[in-house]
Amino acid sequence: MQAVLKIISESPKSMSAPETVDKIYDLKEKMFGAGKDYADTKRYFNELMLGLEPEISSIVKKSDNPLKAAVQYAMTGNYIDFAAMENVEEGELKKLLDKSSEIVINEQELKALKDDMIASQKLVYLTDNCGEIVLDKILISVIKELNPLLSITVIVRGLPVVNDATISDAEQVGLADTVHIMGNGSKIAGTVLDKISHESKTAIENADVIIAKGQANFEILREFGLNIYYIFMCKCIMFADRFNVPLYSGILVNDKSVCK
Repeated sequence: MQAVLKIISESPKSMSAPETVDKIYDLKEKMFGAGKDYADTKRYFNELMLGLEPEISSIVKKSDNPLKAAVQYAMTGNYIDFAAMENVEEGELKKLLDKSSEIVINEQELKALKDDMIASQKLVYLTDNCGEIVLDKILISVIKELNPLLSITVIVRGLPVVNDATISDAEQVGLADTVHIMGNGSKIAGTVLDKISHESKTAIENADVIIAKGQANFEILREFGLNIYYIFMCKCIMFADRFNVPLYSGILVNDKSVCK
């Protein structure tokens, strides 16, 4: 505990929570050995969501607003987070997926996202968790239909961290067959621009628009002045209070709106 408190007390005020947690993970591994291996869990949830992909894709395509439906599902998939959730229950996940269409989305932000998808040339999509990336894959397919000429780069974690998606997960779910996939070279549960690969950082900084999945990316990237649309589920009280919504609500918000 003294070592943990030392890490926290010596962290700069500007350091995000995911960066601090990464240091604590390193300490834990040094003191107690390697942590839990999530490889089997990741494969299981990837296969689970692949089994649901045809049905969900069909629902999205038949929707009056495919982009909205795909975003709602992508939000729901953010539930599969073993770092933020005490328990990720398959039954609860399916209940949430069944109610995806009930998620309230800020229509102004959704319209801005659609307009940006149509007008942009380069999109970078920052993923979060295993399983969830199947729903990201569906959202990306909808975006491709909106703008077939849009260049899309998907950036995943460079190294394993809890159940976050890596290149092997992208390959397992077939996402690597549809878009360019890039590992960010980091094991931090989020996208820290000065701690990811030069290639990833360049892609992000040169993108016209960025979709960033997960609470960690919101904590790390907000107010950097990039055109980022954050998509995630509020899985803790801090985020629910921040956005004044019930726990497990879905959020779509642009960085410009956050900075107002």
